[in-house]
Amino acid sequence: MGGNRAGEIRLTRLLRNEAFTCEEMLAEAARRTSERCLGRHVLAIQDTTVLRSEGGGGEYLHAVLALDAEDGAILGLIDGCFLERHGGRRAARRSTPIEEKESFRWLEGAEQAASVCAGAASVTVIADRESDIFEAFALRSEGVELLVRAAHDRALADGQALFAQADAMAVMGRAELELPAKPGRRRRTAQFELRFMPASLVRPKHGLRAHLPESVAVNVIDVREVAPPSGEAPIHWRLLTTHAIDSEAQAWQVVGLYRRRWTIEQLFRTLKTDGFDIEGLQIEDSAPRNRLITATLIAAVCI
Repeated sequence: MGGNRAGEIRLTRLLRNEAFTCEEMLAEAARRTSERCLGRHVLAIQDTTVLRSEGGGGEYLHAVLALDAEDGAILGLIDGCFLERHGGRRAARRSTPIEEKESFRWLEGAEQAASVCAGAASVTVIADRESDIFEAFALRSEGVELLVRAAHDRALADGQALFAQADAMAVMGRAELELPAKPGRRRRTAQFELRFMPASLVRPKHGLRAHLPESVAVNVIDVREVAPPSGEAPIHWRLLTTHAIDSEAQAWQVVGLYRRRWTIEQLFRTLKTDGFDIEGLQIEDSAPRNRLITATLIAAVCI
């Protein structure tokens, strides 16, 4: 990166300079993103990727990326943070307050999106199953909508279970969708059935912040593939959203927003195997390594 020996030394000194911080780089990236969000419907897509795997834990990077909801154009980086995971903590997880859990990053990412994208016409925070957290719905910022893939078969206020009630719904629409290629799956056109319903998720019993509501109202969208090719697992998305769903057209629109989540997977591939290969970094000191990864993340967003 330095180009020659003198450049290598300058870069090394920069990365080891304590005045050169990840926080300032991320704040400047967020400031620039904020300017591009004005007046738009912004999708704030968040996800976590592994940097170094160590047995049952390792080092991870969590990122929040801003997209234009209309055309999927990347507007910039909203936030990023580094995480360390350690094995042997599952037993105490249920009783731990959300603020002390690693999963609190999903709430912090949504709050940062609300702050950075304050000038947007609207903000939708999108994430996969790991962000299916009751507190995320109960504590969401004003003016921010949520769209997450359901991970838990939650109890509903009417005494039913979420997955069983979704499975029992009648088909409300059908459509063809293009599925992009991914490792282990070829690109294909797939037939999907659509179901949707309002639901009230009951507050869990363990590890919650005090004074949360007894339930939160969401809309459930169930999208499942019909007759997948031989040898291919059928696609099935159960989506939870705070967006209003009053018609089949609105439900398909929200499904389209969720499919934009794939962009952050492309960002991580650019950062890793298809681009910068940050997993191959041999800097052992975490401070300069994290500074280099943060700068590289910002560059990967631009690319």
